[in-house]
Amino acid sequence: MLIASITPVLPCEAIEPVVAFWSRLGFSVAVSVPHGEVLGFAILDDGQTQLMYQTRASLREDAAALADAAEGSRTLLFIKVDDLDAVHRAVGDAPGVFPKRQTFYGSTEFAVTDPAGHVVTFAQFPEQADAGTD
Repeated sequence: MLIASITPVLPCEAIEPVVAFWSRLGFSVAVSVPHGEVLGFAILDDGQTQLMYQTRASLREDAAALADAAEGSRTLLFIKVDDLDAVHRAVGDAPGVFPKRQTFYGSTEFAVTDPAGHVVTFAQFPEQADAGTD
């Protein structure tokens, strides 16, 4: 059995603020689906990675049982990067969860909250640091 990819679908109140957040990190909207006058769903893509966001209102209309299951849910994303300082500059004004720190498992990392309330930890391991300097 092969799992081709895993892409999180993150519930949010509004798509537009999360698009602005991720665009600072090189993501663009690959697919968008309107829901009334605003976006209800979007796939964000940076050429290697995808994230999906769907508004709670759109989710409720699309699949009420799924909306009920996701109610109050927040996600913790862990993202490996090759240039933590560049990422830190790009998300500079995002609400912080914890500042840049060294971990016992060898990474340097920090965490912020995206506009939908999901915690995003960015981590750089020594091998990513070496790859980013080549």
